[in-house]
Parts: sequence; structure tokens; C-alpha cells
Amino acid sequence: MNAPDDRLDLLKKWLAAELPAIAGTADYDLAPASADASFRRYFRLVLGSGETLIVMDAPPPQEDCRPFIVRASEFAAAGLRVPQVLASDVERGLLLLSDLGVDTYFAQLNPGTADSLYRAAIDALILQQQQPCASLPAYDEPLLRREMQLFPEWLVEQHLGLSLDAELWQQVSDTMVANALAQPPVYVHRDYHSRNLMVCSAEAEDFAPAAKIASPGILDFQDAVAGPASYDLVSLLKDCYVSWPREQTLAWLAYYNDSAVEAGLAKVSLREFDLMGAQRQLKAAGIFARLFIRDGKPGYLPDVPRTLGYIVELGEHYAELAPFADWLSAVLLPALAAKAGSIN
Repeated sequence: MNAPDDRLDLLKKWLAAELPAIAGTADYDLAPASADASFRRYFRLVLGSGETLIVMDAPPPQEDCRPFIVRASEFAAAGLRVPQVLASDVERGLLLLSDLGVDTYFAQLNPGTADSLYRAAIDALILQQQQPCASLPAYDEPLLRREMQLFPEWLVEQHLGLSLDAELWQQVSDTMVANALAQPPVYVHRDYHSRNLMVCSAEAEDFAPAAKIASPGILDFQDAVAGPASYDLVSLLKDCYVSWPREQTLAWLAYYNDSAVEAGLAKVSLREFDLMGAQRQLKAAGIFARLFIRDGKPGYLPDVPRTLGYIVELGEHYAELAPFADWLSAVLLPALAAKAGSIN
């Protein structure tokens, strides 16, 4: 017998009240739309006309859907393609949104499509980074360090039962934090990668002709902050879910820098890019372990070796990262492989 789903029952009652005024009908089919590395859930509504909408279930107090509404307005004002908020109940954590479709970058990326898709994503990123960011939370030192600490706490200690030399970790942490804080702040999405970018058509009903970018559609922007320009760029180009040869990644970095200069933004140096990537990858690896241990979601664990592999690769380029990269390669990754075998 399936366990009761009180949130789903609440969602259906809310839709019964909201849909007739918005869509002219209360009849629909409902199905899960996507998984999320949080407490949020998304459902796709298929109306009798064939039109589809998305419902976000963001249960309070774990989630607050108000930042999503504010950020959606800011992204749209910048000319970017984001879901339109059609109805909301912020107290109960329910949003009805336009549907950007099912074609994620992750699903569509291949050697033949990658260059055009990444260039389009960089063009959108440049637009985003030109927007005011003073009202956003700061990507400050305490937040950077809290994120990085997820790595030793959840992956190294709790998942693998290993210990990490305190002096080595302090040196690595200090290097990455200093790199991030030295960069001028811009508007940072904070999760700008292939599973949050959609391949969209300019002919779709939700596309506003005044928008500057038809594709990509952009999702999951509610945690935006004011932080380093290199952060979203490295999220995109050193993705936890898909990787490309370093030469190709550097070509896209060069495209970004040419576009940034044209837009009046600062260039991102290779060192800024690589070290910012290492900070994000440590954070992500820790989150993936936490999702398994705390939330019972093992699906992200296979992405940890790719995620940490970016840092191993940097060991030959940056002397300050070499000892840590060697430890990852010699100790942590073999332990992770052994652990994966025991889980499977």
C-alpha cells in the first residue's frame, strides 16, 4: 500500500481552485516532471488541449518559493527565458508555472551539438551577469567555507570513513576562498549546468517576443547570489554530469572572455576559472554524498568520480593543488570505487 501523500492532495485541491481561471478547465493529467536535489518536487500537468504546465511543490519550512518568484522576474527583465509564474500560494509553497519542455541540455548534448549549445548558454550568461546584483545575498567567505566543508564532513568522513589532513585541507580551502573573493561580484545563478538549461523554441507559447534569448530556457535559479563571474561559467563548462576535453573547455572560456569584453565585463582568467571550479566540485561531491546518506538518494554518487576528476587534472597545472590532487587520486577515489562496489 502506498503511503499517504498529504502534499499531493493539497496540490490537487489548490489546482482545482486555480486552474479554471487560468486554463479554462479543471481537467488534467498529472505526472512527475523532474527530480530535484532538494525537498522541492515538480509535476507536469497535461490539459485536454495538449497544453502543459508545471507545478512546483516547495514544502515549508524546508523550502521558500518567494526567492524563485523574485529571481524569475529579474531573469525575465534581463531578456532571459525562464518559466512564467502563473499562480502562487507562497504560504503553502505551491507555484503554477509555464512549461519550458523536456529537452534539457544534458539530453541534447553530443559532439555535434555541444559548440552551438554552449555558445548560446554563454550568451545568456553574459546577459545575466550584466544585471544589478546588489540586492542578492553575498557569496561571502562564510558561505564559501560552509559549502566546501560538505566535502570532508559528508564524503570523506561519513561516506568513506577516511580522514583528511587538517593542514592540507586548510591550505586548499584558503587558496580557493581567496580566489573567489578576489573577483568582482556579478549576478550568479549558482546552479548553471546541463540539467537546468533547456533547449527551447522561439515558437513556443511561453516565449515573449521582447525577450532577447529564446534558448536556453533557465531553471532552478532561486538560490542566486552576488559572487564571482567564474562560478556559473565553471558550473557550465566543468559540469558534474558531462565532461569535455580540456582543449574544448578552454575554447569556450575564450569565447566567454571575448563576449564579456564586448559587454563591458571583466575577463575570467584561467586560474580564476580552474580554482573556482575546484571549490564548486568539492561542494558538489559533498552534496552528492549527503543526498545518499541523509536523504536516501543514491543516484548522484556515480557522478562523484567525474566531479573530483576535474581537481585531479589540475594537480599538474597548479603546484598548490598538487598534494591534494595526489591524495584524491591515491586514496579517496580508490576508496570511493570500493564503496560503490559494496553498495551495488
